[in-house]
Amino acid sequence: MKINILKYISAFAALALPGAAMAANNVALSSDVFVERQVEKADGKTAVVLEQPVTVVPGDNLVFVVKYKNVGDTPATDFSVTNPLPKAVAFNGTSDGTEIVSIDGGNNWGPLSALKFTRSNGQVRPALMSDVTHIKWKFNRSLSVGSEGKLVFRGTVK
Repeated sequence: MKINILKYISAFAALALPGAAMAANNVALSSDVFVERQVEKADGKTAVVLEQPVTVVPGDNLVFVVKYKNVGDTPATDFSVTNPLPKAVAFNGTSDGTEIVSIDGGNNWGPLSALKFTRSNGQVRPALMSDVTHIKWKFNRSLSVGSEGKLVFRGTVK
């Protein structure tokens, strides 16, 4: 089954722009989604490339990039960036490992290793990457005027 990624990218872009971060600290956010493909080069070797996706299929690896920049005239402090993970995508980690996650729609947060998942029959097990519904990065340091960076997380189309 192919998934039209254009609708998904629009939704991701809207969700990656939390109003609280923008309003309180003048931190501007933008986002991109790429599909990771392996292509054969002329010499027969394989290379990994990131492409703008048009359609994706189950098993495709996606790379999400959220860029942030302090566009204000004072340092930005104590802000966070939160991204819901679409149900059609399984979380595969971040580039920096500094995130906290939610497995219950954003109600409770913590490192994945500290979270417990309760099954419908009441059994409790450690949370898995496939349980992640939201990803959050908390910035407890000051972001100077004009400073920018990016946050990267990965997922696989289910």
